[in-house]
This record gives sequence, structure tokens and C-alpha cells, in this order.
Amino acid sequence: MSFITAKNLKHYFVRRDEEGQAIGEIPALDGIDLEVEPGQFIAVLGHNGSGKSTFAKHLNVLLSPTEGTLFVDGKNVEDEDETWNIRQSAGMIFQNPDNQIVAGVVEEDVAFGPENIGVPTEEIVTRVEESLAAVDMTDYRHHSPNKLSGGQKQRVAVAGVVAMRPKCIIMDEPTAMLDPNGRQEVLRTAHRLNREEDVTIILITHYMEEAADADFIFVLDQGKVVMRGTPRKIFSEVEKLHRYGLDVPQMTRLAYELKKEGCPLPDGILNRAQLLDALCERVLRPDSCGNAAAIRKGDSAETADLKDGSIRNSLPDTQKKEILRLEQVSYAYGAGTAYERKALQSIDLTVYDGDFIGIIGHTGSGKSTMIQLFNGLLKTKTGKICYGGQDISAPDFSMRALRGRVGLVFQYPEYQLFETTVLKDVAFGPKNQGLDESAALEKAKTALRQVKLDANCWEMSPFELSGGQKRRAAIAGVIAMEPDILILDEPTAGMDPQGRDELFRLIAALHDRLHMTVLLVSHSMEDVADYVERIVVMNQGEIMLDGTPSEVFAHVRELEEASLAAPQVTYLLSDLREKGYPVNGSVTTLEEAKKEILKLC
Repeated sequence: MSFITAKNLKHYFVRRDEEGQAIGEIPALDGIDLEVEPGQFIAVLGHNGSGKSTFAKHLNVLLSPTEGTLFVDGKNVEDEDETWNIRQSAGMIFQNPDNQIVAGVVEEDVAFGPENIGVPTEEIVTRVEESLAAVDMTDYRHHSPNKLSGGQKQRVAVAGVVAMRPKCIIMDEPTAMLDPNGRQEVLRTAHRLNREEDVTIILITHYMEEAADADFIFVLDQGKVVMRGTPRKIFSEVEKLHRYGLDVPQMTRLAYELKKEGCPLPDGILNRAQLLDALCERVLRPDSCGNAAAIRKGDSAETADLKDGSIRNSLPDTQKKEILRLEQVSYAYGAGTAYERKALQSIDLTVYDGDFIGIIGHTGSGKSTMIQLFNGLLKTKTGKICYGGQDISAPDFSMRALRGRVGLVFQYPEYQLFETTVLKDVAFGPKNQGLDESAALEKAKTALRQVKLDANCWEMSPFELSGGQKRRAAIAGVIAMEPDILILDEPTAGMDPQGRDELFRLIAALHDRLHMTVLLVSHSMEDVADYVERIVVMNQGEIMLDGTPSEVFAHVRELEEASLAAPQVTYLLSDLREKGYPVNGSVTTLEEAKKEILKLC
């Protein structure tokens, strides 16, 4: 018997006006037909608004069908007597961990679910220990979840569901806020539960590499299942996926681009190992392979001057105008208490006018803390922060003016959206700067056009928008104030590939057209490599590396030790060098990798 059976499943959301009166229906699911067998690992893909999260909530009986039928573990979700049993069978991990963290201490939160289903105390203790270890959060078991970063909170949420030992785990973008190492740990946990304990996994993700390891994939569009099949079958249809606003794994994309150039590669390559084997067997000329040992020695010589783990030779041209400077800045949460936790230690950093900087680091490395110091949301008593050459802690320095000049877009855009309409929300900042309503609304409209948020959305409530639209609205609210510096904390987390690419192109355009200084916090090594000019690597509250993408990603070993990674193409070119092919070892983008490989064909 199938674990999940959906037949003609439909769901409509009722749209209401400001008085709460129904003014129409919004179709979210439109005739879903699918079956999932016990023990399968299923990936569900689709653009933002395609119906993925709505479908997931039906599996946990958080929503009920408008039409059609849905059975989970043999139980009809519309049978109210079975609701509790279904939720015990099918645990849910949400996109935003704040939506499911309930306790004031991490280990108590993880224990909450098992306690509610009557697990004996001794068993709860064991489950809590194993679950926290599985997501690498044991060291934080006595911390308050409110003091954790977004990624750390997500690990706690995952541990809480794992501790309940459900038959099925529904994971709605569970790794969106995690660093590469944390992402792998969560996925390894999911695959282990699936493989060793026969737990059915339903993974909703925008990371195509995660979907590539699934048994089967369903692709949703406009509330319908439009594609279904194995990862190899699905990812062989690159152009079709693009039409649905999706992408393919980076190695699949590189193979596809090389094939268009005439390379005899097979369809459906999913990972680095498959592409490496295919290149060596089918594409690369045998006479292009040289002395692997000599090439590796050359690699060592190239990075010999960087043994101290820091890069300073590539800092921006000193002729640039300094805009922001941190000198020996430290910060601790709960300073002076038993729960004191150091977040930053002796940070020295200079940002120049017009910089485009990527800030990367493991979850809890201090990235979000540092950027909140930039515009005074957090204040430190240790060290000095200067904006435009002025100490921001000086009594005569205007903190309000600083926040107009240094704009910050948070990890979760809904945290900074609050007005009744999108247009009013975006106009709020300019009005606070002293503009009259008419001028503020014009600024807001200009900003909304710049972020390409459709005018049909302007009079909607911000909370009616999709995740991607909320991010655009939040960015518009910041750029409407015409800041000198735009800081974005994980701006594309939870966005579909098409929305992600559009947003990055928008950010790059703002940087180029308005000469805006941009600081981008991200866990996506590929996105950072594609767009930024300089990378600052945070590790344990300190700056570990600072340089160009090619210089930073040359330090693969150090990055991995800091729970990070290099782009997949960097690893591939490194693999080719190991085999003796004379390719550039500092490649960081897909286009660069393609050119290097074609040289050897």
C-alpha cells in the first residue's frame, strides 16, 4: 500500500479585503495526482508559488483539501479522528525554523515532540542526544534558541522532528539557511534515516544538487504535477525545466553547455564524478594529459605565500574612497552573564566606496552579527566603527542618518514588512527621512520598478506576496531611501532558481548603475563566485580570508575545515589537474570552466 496517495487534490485560498470579507479565491493546488511508496526518498521541485508548500501542509493536515482525496499512511486526511495519528506518522520541518521552535532551551525544544507523544523520559534523553549530534548542535544544547543564528535554529528544528521518529519526514526547504557543511549534515541525516530506518522522506528544495540524490522527483507548476521521474530523466530535460523557472545541478549544466559545443557527453549527468569520468573517457584529448605531479607542485607554489591563512595582496585599490571601517571590533551576546557567547573577535575590515563584497562563513561564524554592527542595530563597547571617517559611537554622530545611508535587508523579509500595502511599506522609509507623502510614494514607485515587482502587487498586503516577492519588496523598501551601502543577509534563501538569478542580476545592476556599495551574505559558493568582486570569509568570529574569488577559493582545504566549500566547478578543475590536465586551478565560474575544458578538446 502506498504511504501517500493523492487523487485530484485541489486547494483554494480565500482572498479577503481589509474588512475580512471574501473577495475571491486563489487556486494553489489544481488536481494533484501522485503516489509515494513507503521508504522512498522523494524530491518536490517547483518555482515559488507552484504549490509545493501548500501540498506539504496537506500531508501534515495543516490544510485540508478543497476537492479530491489524500491518504497518508492509509488514513484519510479529512477524517478528524485520524489527525493526531497522521501527524505522528508524518513529521514536518518548515522553511522558517521560528515557526516551530517553542521552548526556551535547545534540548527542551528537541524533547518537546517526544514528550507530547508519551515517550519515556530515559528514551527522550537518548533521542535528544542522538538528534542534536546528527545536526551538529550538541554544543548548543543549553543555549536559548533566540540567541542562535537562523541556520542554527533550523538545525534545532530538524533535530526536534528527528527525535519523534516518524515514519515520514516532510522537509520544506530545510537547508535554505545552512552553510555547506550544515546542509550536508542535514541531508546525510535524512538519507541515513531513509536508508537504515526506512523513513519516507519528502524533500522540497530549490537546490538541484539535493534533488539529484533522490529516488524520484515530482515537478509542480501552477498547482499541477507537470513532470515526474528519476533525477536522470528529469535533469535530462534542461530547457523544459527552465520553462518552469527551475535549473539543473551545476555539473549537469556544465555538461549541457559542453555538449552544445560539440562534446560527446551523455544526457543526465548529475554530479562531479560522473562528469569527470565522461570527460576523461569521451572528450579530452589523451595528448593533453601531462605530468600530474608537476602540475600539483605548481599549485603548491602558487599558494605558498598564503600559508598564514589570510589574503591581503588583493584588497581594493587604495585610491578608492573608504566608506566603512572596523578596527579591533569584538561583540558578545549575553556579555557578563553565565550565557555569554562571543560572536566577533578583534575584527579589522575596510569597505571601499563601490565595493561588491561577498561575506561567507559557517552558520554561527558571526556574519549576521557583523552586518548588524554596520548600521548600528547592534552596538559594541570594544573596538571602533567608522562610517565616512566618523566614529559612529561619538555623541554627535546621528545614528538615524547612518541607518538611512546603510540599508539592511534581513534573512527573513517578513520581519521588516508591516504596512497594509506594499506601496505604503516601501514609502515608509522615505517618509521617515522627512519627505512628504507624495514624494515618498514616488520614491517607493521608483524603487518597486527597479526591483521589478509587478504593479499589480503594489496595493496588496505584503503578507499576500510569495517569498520571492517579499524579498523584492523588502529590497525596494531599503533602496527607496537611496543608501550608500546595501547589505543583504541571505537574500535568495528559499527562492526558486529563476527568482534567485533575477534577484542577483538586479543586485548587480544596482551596484553597476547606481554605484552602490553592496555587501552580500550568502551560503551559496556558486552565487558568490558568479557575482562578487571580493570575498570576506568568517570563521569562529574572526576574518579568516579576504581576497578575490579566485584567491579565496584556492584555499579549498581551509574552507572545508571552516564548514564551507568551493564552487563545484572549482573542484572539477582540481580533479582534472590531479589527473595531469593543464587547466587553470583558480576557476570559480561555470563559464570559466567551460573555456578551460574546451581548450583540451
